[in-house]
Amino acid sequence: MSQHPQDERFVELVHLVKAYPNPHGDPINVVEDVNLKIRKGEVISIIGHSGCGKSTVLTMVAGLNPITSGGIVVDNREITGPGPDRAVVFQSPCLLPWMTAYQNVMLGVQNVYPHATKQERKEIVEYYLHLVGLGESMHKYPRELSNGMQQRVGIARAVALQPKVLLLDEPFGMLDSLTRMELQQILLGLLDKTQATAMMVTHDVDEALLVADRVVMMTTGPRANIGEIVETPFARPRDRDAVLEHPDFYPLRGRLIQFLEDEGHRRDAAAAKARSERDGQTVSAVEEEQVVGVEEVAEASAEAAPMPTTPLGETLDQVHSEQHVSS
Repeated sequence: MSQHPQDERFVELVHLVKAYPNPHGDPINVVEDVNLKIRKGEVISIIGHSGCGKSTVLTMVAGLNPITSGGIVVDNREITGPGPDRAVVFQSPCLLPWMTAYQNVMLGVQNVYPHATKQERKEIVEYYLHLVGLGESMHKYPRELSNGMQQRVGIARAVALQPKVLLLDEPFGMLDSLTRMELQQILLGLLDKTQATAMMVTHDVDEALLVADRVVMMTTGPRANIGEIVETPFARPRDRDAVLEHPDFYPLRGRLIQFLEDEGHRRDAAAAKARSERDGQTVSAVEEEQVVGVEEVAEASAEAAPMPTTPLGETLDQVHSEQHVSS
C-alpha cells in the first residue's frame, strides 16, 4: 500500500546551512546545503567523521540550534524552535539527580499530557519504564542506577512523549559493548512497537546498519553535506542474527567503511595542503623580513663608517684640499 505523498516527506531538510564565526569573526559554514527527505515511520542513521556536523544537523532538527539558512519541515510545518513533537535522547542521560526514574519520566509526561488524569499519566510512565526493563527500579534515584539503566530512563522519557520524531545523538556511545547491544535491542523493540520516525547519529557502522532503514553518510567538514545515502534491505522487525547473516550485510558494511576511509584521506590531504600553504606564507614573510633587515643594517653601517684614509692617516678630503691650495 503506497504512502500518502505527505508521508513520503514527513521530515524534510531543505538547503540547510549552519555557520559559526571563526576567531576573526568571519562566518564559516559547518554544514552546507543539506537536503534530505525522511518518510513517516522511517529510521535514519547519520554517520561521518568527528566534526562533520552530524550532531549539528540533529540539534537543528530538534530546534535546539538556530538555523543559519534553509529550513526544516516536520509533518508539513516548518519548525522555529524546540517542541514536544520532537524528543531527544542524548549521549549522556541528562537526568535530574534529585528525582527518581519515575519522576524524571513524569516531568515530561505532565507537560505533554496536561489534560490527562493523574491515573492516566501514571499508567503512561509505568508502561514505558516497564518497556525499557526498569519496572523494578523506577523509584530509584540516578545515583542508584548504572549508566546503562540511566540511559534507559532517558529513552523511556523521550518515547513516553510519543513524539512525531525521535532524535538520538549517539545514545549508546558511553556504554560498554554488552550494555550497548542490550539497549540496541530495546531500541529496536520500541521502534517496531511505536512505528516512530527516528534519526540517530552514530559512529558505529554496525549499529547504523542494524537500526536504520537508510544510512546517511556525511562528508568531512567544514562545509559538510550528504555524500551518499545507502538503503538497507533488512526486514522489520529487526533481528540481530538475521541482519548479520543477511548476504548484503558485509558488502554494505564495507561500503560504509570505504566511504569513511576515503573521507579521512581527503580530510588529511586538505589539512596537509593548508599547513603547507601556511608554512610557505610564514617562510616568505620571514625571508622578506630578513632582506629588509639586511638592507637596514647596510644603510646604518654606511652612515656610521669613517671616510677612507691614506697610509699616513689623512683623509682623502684633506689630501684633495691641500693639493688644491698648493696649485
